[in-house]
This record gives sequence, C-alpha cells and structure tokens, in this order.
Amino acid sequence: MSRQPVILCFGDSNTHGTPPMKSVTDLDRFPPNSRWPGVVRAVLGERAHIIEEAQPGRTTIYDDPTGGGDRNGLTSLKVALETHRPLDCVVLMLGTNDLHARFNLSAWVISRNINQLVLKIMQMPCGVIASEPPKVLLVAPPPVLEQGFPAEALTGASEKSRQLAKHYEQVANAADIDFFDAASVISVDPLDGVHFSAESHVTLGNAIAARLVDILDLDVADNGWRQFGRGKRVGKARHGEGAEELEV
Repeated sequence: MSRQPVILCFGDSNTHGTPPMKSVTDLDRFPPNSRWPGVVRAVLGERAHIIEEAQPGRTTIYDDPTGGGDRNGLTSLKVALETHRPLDCVVLMLGTNDLHARFNLSAWVISRNINQLVLKIMQMPCGVIASEPPKVLLVAPPPVLEQGFPAEALTGASEKSRQLAKHYEQVANAADIDFFDAASVISVDPLDGVHFSAESHVTLGNAIAARLVDILDLDVADNGWRQFGRGKRVGKARHGEGAEELEV
C-alpha cells in the first residue's frame, strides 16, 4: 500500500471548530466531521491523513497574557511540525486574533507575522524529504464583524480584516506557496462576527479539499470525486483564482 500524504491543519478557534458564541463562557465545539478539517478528511478519505492542530485564541506570534499567556502560534507551530513530521502539506489559517484592539496591529503587520510562520515551515526539516519543506496552503481568514459579545475587543478590526487577503497573497507569492482566500466561499456568522456556522465549515472544507487535490496531485479518478454535505462545485486554481472545476 502506498504512503498516505500527511496534511497538518494549523489554526485557531475556526480550525478548532468553535461555533458562533453568545458569550465568552460558551465552550462548545462542532463534532469532528462537522469541522472544516473533518470535512477535508471525509472528502479525501484514504487519499490523505489529516491532522488537526488548533487552539482557540491562538495568535500568530504573541503569547497574549490576556488570553492566558499560551496563545503563541509560532511557538506552537514548531512543536507541531516536529511532532507530526514527515508532512506533505501544512494548511495555515491564522490572524483573526491578531486583530484584537489590544494589539493595535495593521493588516500589513499581521501579514508580516504570518510570514514568520511560513518561514518556520520552510526552514524546518519536516517534509517527506528532510532537506525539502512540505507544501504550504496559506488561507486568509474571512473579514470579521464588530458585533456580538467580542465587538468592543475588536474595535477597528472589521476594516483591517478586509485588507488581510491582499497582504497574505503577497506573502504567498513571495514564498512561492499556495494561497486561498476563505472569504471567496464563506463569511463569519453574525452572532459573534468571528466564528463560522456549521454550513460554512462544510463549504470551506470542500473548497480546501479541492485545493489540496490540486496541490498534492491526489488521484481523484479512483472511486470518483464526491463533495461532503450539500456543497457546490469548487474551483481548484492556485491563489484562489477561477480555473478547472471538480465535478460533484
């Protein structure tokens, strides 16, 4: 039996599967097959092994004492890469928590932060061939809304978040990695303005699965291609542009 490609999904609460929240005390989580990495797992089946590494409140490079002091994505990423290597691909979606008003960061600065994580992946010997890095799919999170219980903490974040995708794409182009703008297929739920609905997780999971088929050249001829849930046909272009579609 041939080796399964290993895909690491690294992110924050929206990769962890936190549902839209009414208050900060809500600690619910969507079940495994309802979270977008679980949707990817369901779509790809035996074609790949999916690993979820996600933490609510995770930032790009900040410990964030207000959030508990252990939210630094760069620190956690190094551990995850060493723990789960060899890796064929890392799907990286972070930056939403950097938008908190207490950090006072521009979208450009957040993109420079995410670039540090991209460089860490490219520099560590964690690929299938130790001297080569794994593929990277950098995902820009969709813009947030300043409403619901986190509204005050996210003052000014809505406008900044709308600028993230263009800066993230520049990071991806400079590093010669793949890019996907999550806002091209989903938006945040208005209940808290940050998290994804169950339907959005399915849509995003289908879209990312289609991109991974392209990036890793996975065989979709055997047993046909099937999307998970009610999703629609999903483009598989590099850098999020329209191209060939995979038939549902």
